[in-house]
This record gives sequence, structure tokens and C-alpha cells, in this order.
Amino acid sequence: MTRAQRANNPAGNGHHRPGQDTATRADPPAQRGTAAAPDAPARPAPAPAPGRAPGPRRPDRENDRPDGPGTPPGAPGTRRDRRRLRRRARRDHRRSLPRWRRTVPTWRTSLTLLGGGLLLSTGAFAALYLAVPVPDPNAHALAQSNVYYYADGTTEIARTGAVNREDVSLDQVPVHVRDAVVSAEDRTFFRNRGIDLKGMVRAAWQNVSHLGQGGRAFQGGSTITQQYVKNYYLTQEQTLSRKARELFISLKVDRQDSKDEILAGYLNTSYFGRSAYGIQTAARAYFGTDAAHLDLAQGAYLAALLQAPSAYDVKTASPANREKAVARWNYVLDGMVSLGLLDQATRAATTFPEVLEPQPAGGLEGQAGYLVDIADDWLTQTGVLDTATLKAGGWRITTTFDKNRQDAFVNAVKQELTAELDPAKRPRTDTDVRVAGASVEPGTGRIVAAYGGPDYAVQPYNDALRQDNQVGSTFKPIDLAAALEGDRTTQDGKPITTQTPYDGTSGRLVVGGPTPYAPPNEDNENHGQITLREAMMRSVNSVYAQLGIDAGLDNVRRTAIRLGLPDSLQGMDPDHSSMTLGTATPSALDLAAVYAALANHGQAFRPWAVTALERPGTGDRPALPAHDATTAVSRTSADAVTDVLRDTVGPRGTGATAQALGRPAAGKTGTTDDNRSAWFAGYTPELATVVGLFREDKKTHAKESLAGTAGYERVNGGTFPARIWTSYMGAALGGSPVGQFDLQPGPGNTEPPTPSPQPPAAPKPKPKPKPQPKPKPKAPAVKRPAAARPAAAPAPAPGPPPVPRP
Repeated sequence: MTRAQRANNPAGNGHHRPGQDTATRADPPAQRGTAAAPDAPARPAPAPAPGRAPGPRRPDRENDRPDGPGTPPGAPGTRRDRRRLRRRARRDHRRSLPRWRRTVPTWRTSLTLLGGGLLLSTGAFAALYLAVPVPDPNAHALAQSNVYYYADGTTEIARTGAVNREDVSLDQVPVHVRDAVVSAEDRTFFRNRGIDLKGMVRAAWQNVSHLGQGGRAFQGGSTITQQYVKNYYLTQEQTLSRKARELFISLKVDRQDSKDEILAGYLNTSYFGRSAYGIQTAARAYFGTDAAHLDLAQGAYLAALLQAPSAYDVKTASPANREKAVARWNYVLDGMVSLGLLDQATRAATTFPEVLEPQPAGGLEGQAGYLVDIADDWLTQTGVLDTATLKAGGWRITTTFDKNRQDAFVNAVKQELTAELDPAKRPRTDTDVRVAGASVEPGTGRIVAAYGGPDYAVQPYNDALRQDNQVGSTFKPIDLAAALEGDRTTQDGKPITTQTPYDGTSGRLVVGGPTPYAPPNEDNENHGQITLREAMMRSVNSVYAQLGIDAGLDNVRRTAIRLGLPDSLQGMDPDHSSMTLGTATPSALDLAAVYAALANHGQAFRPWAVTALERPGTGDRPALPAHDATTAVSRTSADAVTDVLRDTVGPRGTGATAQALGRPAAGKTGTTDDNRSAWFAGYTPELATVVGLFREDKKTHAKESLAGTAGYERVNGGTFPARIWTSYMGAALGGSPVGQFDLQPGPGNTEPPTPSPQPPAAPKPKPKPKPQPKPKPKAPAVKRPAAARPAAAPAPAPGPPPVPRP
């Protein structure tokens, strides 16, 4: 008999085992060996329960037993037995399954675990809800100032961070402003119970599905109530425990406070940028009015700022962030329409508001505000602190800035440029002149000095960080570095080295570019066949336009990014041939990082500005990121570029002014179309510094030509930018040992340039313009060597030499 057969017939009825008597096996023990008694009395029926009349047994239960009526309870075949047998059969079936299948829980087990998990989760949630109290408001209203120090850790730069906030009641905030905030931050605010589980799941899904998409802001999924709880009761720390407390407190606050109270608290505690906490101070900072007088467009803009206060300030944001700010503003208004809070006609008639220029905060006058901007920007961009936590105050911040070098930078600008300007005499050319500068240690990436403007209290824009000025020919060393990497060749298959000859004909159409491009050379001069080294010295546009194509524009872009330029810059599109001549718009600090990497033999550091950060009295010391170098280009390529740039600051180069430094140096001048900007970027083994010069209308921020500035007919990188660079570097490095370049440029990159038949004039350190009394004076006498001309050119006649080419 099989196991299944025995399970279905425990008594063994109907089965005969060989050698065994059937009667003995089937009959009860008392009757074994005898015939069955046919007239045995039946088992009496059980007595009826007291108080109940006896009745007939239910036929269905009589027939429920396989042996029919009269089978005693508990005998084989009862319902309990059948259940037991079914369980045994299921176990036997499971044992017969493969091992991997037996590891999968059955549906009964799964339901049991799920039910138990739900019960435990519900119990834990209830326990935590009861255990987490609503705390007292935090001390944000009494926040301390942030204190910034120079690199020595004792000399104070500035104190900032006192909370700028003025609370207002909700009835002082127009309804359309409240609606705009709800549309921007929490469209389920009036329906949810303090948290929005669907929104949290949606935000998590969006974040996961967009991992790796650079530049995309992550969604938080927090409701207005949660953000209010974080601002008012908790802190901005990014921890799971703080987030859990925020969730439970939000549930309780939603029960104990009305929606109007929560919304009023949120509007008064939120950070809007420009050191403004709360809707009232934000209205004054951006529109010069009270919150009660904000119109629809203004309210929507302030609501849009809540997502990224500093990045969406349209007066200081980069072009890309300005586009994002406008898109966010449109998102807010469209949301109001979808929520039924605004009609479509009014939405269509609403235009983007005019935002006021930012006003300087107290205590940031002079250079302090610019240095604080750089430090704050580094802390927030690296994720060490978020903007709200930083602005809440109480931080002691030790920066990388060297006070002596910072003072030297300011003095250099005053001596070499400001002293030469005469706005009263030349009001159309000597006004609105601005300087951007940054100085970085090549071997560490430390930012030791910067120049963002003359006075933060007068000009609250940090020109050292702005990314809207093209850099012109200072981009050419990037072209050369990209071409020297990876065995690139010319159009006719020749390997590219610094001595490779190119056609220097002005206006020559580049070959193989994605778009037609035929840039002229300075003064439309033809140079014939000229090596890359000589072409860099003379800044020959036609040569380096073709070199960028030969190196591959995609490769040039990748090289620029590895050296230190941000990948989001305008003007670095490899679909345009003009990219090779510096249409990119990096900041002075970005460009300083590139030249520092070349000085450091191709090893690039991301410039950094903070050496220590702590909040005294709290034990809060956020970890600062490590500063590790990455290989941007090979040492041979970087050193070959440096070798060429040393000639550029030589007697015949466009940067000859920098010879006055009296130290080994390398650098490059740069000038853009219509003379809208001029640059000098250079370095010694110890320090890399960039100086940019441009003019900008104060009201429209439109770029203006530098032509005529200080009486110069044309301002190139070899004039004021090189003079400021030389003056600053002399003071910054004064008293330190003279370092020498340790170069390994590799084969084919070390031949000297072809000597010019015309001897250069002796260089002099400080060119001083002497404009003649004409409406448009020609280039004044500059105490610099005249640029070398081709052999056939006659010696210049006595008089002022021409201004050097960029």
C-alpha cells in the first residue's frame, strides 16, 4: 500500500497483505478469528441537550462520514482526520519539490508574515507618534553671526548671518501670493494631514529615475507643514532621525494648528535669498515694497525662489539659472490655473516682474563681501552646508585667503588701472570699467586671493565668479594641450607638436570644421607658414582655429573640462568651429584653475576656499571634502604648453609686459571681438593668476567696448590686464625664493622658435598711455617691446610703438 493509500484508508480496509488473514486484519480485536455478528446492537444516539427536544440527525452530517451512520466519533475518516491527512499530504508534496522551490514561502506563510508585519508597523508607528513630542521653537530668531577669517585663523574678514526677518500676519499677505506659494511648494496643502505619502513616493521615484542626469534638482516630497516644522521646530541637518521626527511632529502640528497658522509660520520662516528670511523682508529685498503690496507676478517669483533662493536670483544668476528661474515662475502660475486659483486670461496677461538690483548687506564693504561670496559659494556647491543652514548663522569659517596677497591684488588694480582712468575727462570710455581676478596655488588648489570689484557696498556683484565674458585667446593653450594628447595629426597627416607648421594666412577658411569659419588675425596680418609655438607667441587666430579642428572639437571640450572649466558654460559647443578661439565664458576663478593645472604638470585641483568650519558651543564640525588632484592631461603635454607660454611672455610675445616680474613665468593674453573684454592669464611655478577687464552698463548690464579706455585706442590683454598681473605677482611672491620650471615637454616640443631678424626693443615694466589731443587717440606710447614683424617689414619709425597683439 502506498503512503497516500494508507492515509486515505487508515484501517487498511480493502487491502490484503500476503500471508495475512483478511478477517484478522479487518475485524475488530474482539472478533478476530470469528465471523462478524450481523445482529450487533448499534451505538445508541447521544442524549439530547437538556431543554431541547430530540430531533432527527442532519442527513448531511450522517453522510459526512465515509463509513456512513453509526461510525463512532474520532474513528478514521472523521472531518478532523481528513484535515490532518490533507496537511500531511501537503507536507509530503512540498518535500517532493526541488530544493530551490521549497525556499519560496507558501501563500499561507506569506500572508502570515505580511499580517504580522503590518501589525508590528502599526504598533511601532503608534508608539513613535506618542513618544515624539512637539518641541519648543528653535533659537533661529536669536541666530548668531557667521564669522569669516583669513587663512591665519585670527584676522577677521567679516561678520554676517544675523537673521533678517520681520514677521507679518497672514492677512497682510495677499491671497494670490499665498496661492502662489501653495502652487509652488505643496499643491495638496489644504487636503493633506501634514504629510503627503503619495508625494513622497512620487518624489522618490522621480529622483531614482533621474539618477545621473546632471544639473537636475532633486525633489524632496516635503509638504509645507513639514518644511515649516523643519524651519520652526527642528534644524536643517540632513539625517534620518531628523526626518523621522519631522514626519511625526508634522502630523501633530497639523492636528493642533489650523492651515492658516501653518501657512503664516511657513511664510515667516522660509529663506528667500539675499539674506531675507520671511515674505516681508523678501518683498523689500527684491521689489522694494511691503508684502501687502505684492502683485501676482511678484508673488509668483518669490514663490519660485523657495526652491533655490540663490540660484534663481535673476540679477546675479548665470544665464542657465536665469532660464530655470523663469521656467519655475511659469510653473507656479500654471499650477495656480490647474488648481482653479487663477483664470487663464489673467495668467496669459501676466509678465515676468522687474527685480531690483541686490543691495549690500551691512559689514560686507570693501573686499569682504567678495571673499565671503566665494567661501559661501564653495560651501554650498560642495554640499558641505545648504544655503539655509549657512545663512542661519553661528558658524566660524576659516578661509584660504591670504590677507597680504589680497591687499596686493587690490593695490595692483588701483595703481595700474584706476589711477589711469579719468571719468571726468573721458566720461564715455573711462566709466563702468570692471576687473575680475583670481589667484590659485597650482600644487594645492587653494584660492589665495581674488578681485571681485572695488567695494561690495558700492558694487554688490562678484566679478571674480561671473560667467558671462568670453575669454578669447586665453583659450588657445587648451587647444594646444588637446592637440598634443593622443597623437593627433594635421589635415595632411603630420603629427602635431609645438613645432608643427601651419598656414597663418589671415581669414583662411578652416578645413574640416562643423561650421564655416574664417577668423582674421590681429590687424588682418598674414604670417605665412608658422609653427604652433610662434603662432602662440603672436596669437595667430587662423592657426589655432585650424588646430582646434585638427585636435577634434569634442576632444578640446573634454580637455577644457578636465583642466577645470565647468561643463555647463556657454560657448563650449563643439558644433561650432569658433569654440577654438575662446567663445567660452568661464569666470576668472574657473580660468585660474585651468592655468594652475598646466603649472602643476597636468594635475588639476578644484579650487577651494575653506580650511576649517565649526559652530562653537554645539560641537558641530561638518566634514570638509578632500582635495585630490586628477590627471587632466599628461605631464609631457602640460609641460610642452608651459614651454610655449614661456615664450609668449618673452621679448617678442604678446605678454612681454610680464617680463618685469623678474621671475620665470608663462602666460597668455586674450582679447575678444569688438574689444569687449581683455585678459591675461599666467603663472609661475608657485602661483597661477588670471586678470580680466571689461566694461558693462550699470543699468542694462550690456557689455561695452574697451576701446578708448584711459586713452587707449584698443585695450588688449597685454596692456592693463598684464600690468595688473605683473604688479600683483611681484608683491605676492616678494621675499620668497625664485622657483624654476621643471619641464619635461617630450620629443618634438623643445626646439626654439625661429629667431626674428628684427631685434626687439628692451621691455619696460609699466606702460603709461599718453593720449594725444584727438577725438580718437591712437595707441599711446607703451613701455613694452614692439611686436616682431616678418623679415620684410622695415624698422619702425621713431615714435610710439603699436599696442601688442593679444
